[in-house]
Amino acid sequence: MSMNNIISALALLAATATSSPGAPPNVLFILCDDLRPAALGCYGSPHVRTPNIDALAAGGVRFANAFCTTSLCSPSRASILTGLYAHRHGVRDNFTELPAALPHWPGRLHEQGYATAYVGKWHMGENNDAPRPGFDWFTTHKGQGKYFDTEWCVNGQRHETPPGYYTTVVTDYALAWLKQREAGQPWALCLGHKAPHSFYFPEPKYAHMFDAVRVPYPASAFALEGQPDWIRQRLTTWHGIYGPLFDWRKQFPDTRPEAVKDFENMVHAYWGTILSVDDSVGRLVDYLRASGQLDRTLIVFMGDNGLLEGEHGMVDKRTMHEPSIRIPLIARGPGLPAGKVIAQQALTLDVAPSILELCGAPALANSQGRSWVQLAGRGDSAWRTAWFYEYNYEKQFPYTPNVRGLRADGWKFIRYPHGDGTPDRHLPELYNLAADPGELHNLAAVPQHAATRAKLEVQLAALLAAEGLSPDQDKMPLDQGIKAELPDQKIR
Repeated sequence: MSMNNIISALALLAATATSSPGAPPNVLFILCDDLRPAALGCYGSPHVRTPNIDALAAGGVRFANAFCTTSLCSPSRASILTGLYAHRHGVRDNFTELPAALPHWPGRLHEQGYATAYVGKWHMGENNDAPRPGFDWFTTHKGQGKYFDTEWCVNGQRHETPPGYYTTVVTDYALAWLKQREAGQPWALCLGHKAPHSFYFPEPKYAHMFDAVRVPYPASAFALEGQPDWIRQRLTTWHGIYGPLFDWRKQFPDTRPEAVKDFENMVHAYWGTILSVDDSVGRLVDYLRASGQLDRTLIVFMGDNGLLEGEHGMVDKRTMHEPSIRIPLIARGPGLPAGKVIAQQALTLDVAPSILELCGAPALANSQGRSWVQLAGRGDSAWRTAWFYEYNYEKQFPYTPNVRGLRADGWKFIRYPHGDGTPDRHLPELYNLAADPGELHNLAAVPQHAATRAKLEVQLAALLAAEGLSPDQDKMPLDQGIKAELPDQKIR
């Protein structure tokens, strides 16, 4: 029998395994790493074509203003799973395990009779590729994984290194698990992509897709007047535009205008990895459609955090600037409208309560997020208009201070605590997002905006205090300043 006939037979078999009307939906959760919304067609990219992801948005709900509450991979992933801020779940850096006893939404669905699987990049516990609680099937790898020929641990049973491109291999693993599902049991599959995390290596077929597209440094890279000094100090570091650009620039720091070509090459490669993610989405949706499961499957597609691509002279994430905290979030399936764009601010914290409500499962106790099911349907007049952001200085990546900030519908206020209870030593940032979405004009020291700054400072302090994060309780590392040395090769 040919491979096409085998696939068709499996799809037909799965189609006969339909559950009864009103049964809980299946869940396909797709998580990308460092994915900027602006790099997707449905979020307005003029260059990156993502027809399969765009089709999810057209058939479901797209959140135009979705954010992470800590722009760092492991803390954000833990928040997505648990509905908790980083100070609650305890994963404050990229080396900490998600506490095994902490409830999360896939585990709750498992308790409700779902078959559950995680396939792909887990990235909480750098050197651990063993299965985690709450999943029937768990296939992952240590650390970041590689774009080509990653070594995988398959459900704790064996290690193997299938040749090929990460995005293709992880999709193969996901489809293999889906094709083994038994009739009548709902399933929840989490697929964690490596892409488009650095270092960026596209599939060969996409390696030169964007060669003709010129990519200059963004205007905000040079609009640093009135900004905190640490931003200028970061320019020539691992996380600055004049630094190594994740190895795309071999000689650095390089402030020459012609060195923008290295920056352009980096962005081209980043975009190329996203095209393979779109192919993966297409393969998964095609299988669900062929097997008769698409219309009874909730599909959630998102990124764990945003990414700075030259804005304010920076690369990477961690900061509270818009490109760093904005994430794509798309949901399609039973219980959701089609073709709707939501303007209100949604957070990584909201994913767990929303998925559980759509599946008819009990909510997680003490969740700090809110389900957006009502918001997506008939609207929610009581939806949040402001929230706070947190990030703690990392000695392994000493390029970003401690951050505590308020993101309101029209304004943003950011402060940088020193970590020892003394007054902040960095200039804060205040932006009128309605008038200045690119955050070019820091109004924190402008007398005409002193009243607005004071109001937002009070609001931020109140939100933090409500979480037990008053100045005497909010524990964070000492800010040891921006440093020039590169991070350890093993953790980049």
